[in-house]
Amino acid sequence: MDIKEETTAILKRFDIGNKFSNLPVLPKASVLIPLFVKNGELCTLMTLRSKELRTSAGEVCFPGGKRDPSDRDDVDTALREAEEEIGLPPDAVQVVCRLFPVINKNGLLVTPVVGFIEESFCPCPNPAEVSTVFTVPLDFFTSKKDHFAAHGAAGMVGLLHSFYFVDPDSGSQYHIWGLTAMLAILVAALALRKKPAV
Repeated sequence: MDIKEETTAILKRFDIGNKFSNLPVLPKASVLIPLFVKNGELCTLMTLRSKELRTSAGEVCFPGGKRDPSDRDDVDTALREAEEEIGLPPDAVQVVCRLFPVINKNGLLVTPVVGFIEESFCPCPNPAEVSTVFTVPLDFFTSKKDHFAAHGAAGMVGLLHSFYFVDPDSGSQYHIWGLTAMLAILVAALALRKKPAV
């Protein structure tokens, strides 16, 4: 079994399906956690949000956003947003699973959708929403290197995770923190079957 098939089999065991998609109380959002294999290593794509956005401007995140009335479900939202933000066609994503939703700092119920894309995918960032797209090896999120965790952040229960990632291709440094860091740690721990070093 290759890395992609093995990871797909592992992650499918954690798929929650539509169990929480009809919760009526909170506004909903979804993010796509796009995985791919590069040089035998699992990686993910992340984005740096445009500084012009009203919320979370200039922050690192996964492609995603609020559910539109026309979206059928959480997967539809994640795929639509990924296409709008980085030009990823929905049919170029092999959806593996939906993980347990979490409430973000803005009170949205965010469902992480994990899917595989081809390594050859070339992002076309929408400059109104995304300033940069970059690749991070999934193993980075299980390491102590460049990882900081703190208790007691305002409005947070548990640890607030923070990573500083230097992109070897561009030399740019990215600060990955909060919900995005937590989701990256979760997917890395599940997919790699490796306990994060905190």
